[in-house]
Amino acid sequence: MGSVQVTVNGRAYSVACDDGQEAHVARLGSYLEQKVGQLVKAVGQVGDARLLVMASLMITDELIDTDQALTQMKSAVAKGGQGLPPPAAAAQAPGAPPPPPLAPQQAPHEAVLAEALESLADRIEAIAAELEQDYL
Repeated sequence: MGSVQVTVNGRAYSVACDDGQEAHVARLGSYLEQKVGQLVKAVGQVGDARLLVMASLMITDELIDTDQALTQMKSAVAKGGQGLPPPAAAAQAPGAPPPPPLAPQQAPHEAVLAEALESLADRIEAIAAELEQDYL
């Protein structure tokens, strides 16, 4: 069994995890520390328990928003891609004209997209379960 030292709000916590999961748990701890840091800047030091509850609510909100977006994307894929958002404009060079729409033969295959979305949903659920297990 592995163990990771996670620091949140200046306090170190030893968190047990499965062997090989140490880096992943450390990333989760860093993410939590980032959220707690944002809260400290916004509301000050209001106690570790309150900060952790507030950070948990923020992360849960992000998770629910992501899950809802994933559900909408799955629904759009099931309808043949109708309603999927266009590719991100940020991928374009500044001032470049938008790319032409994809021709039907260029569109990604629905099964591949659905599989990728399902994999993302599984990962989100695993992260939520780990967070829930570590903090309940």
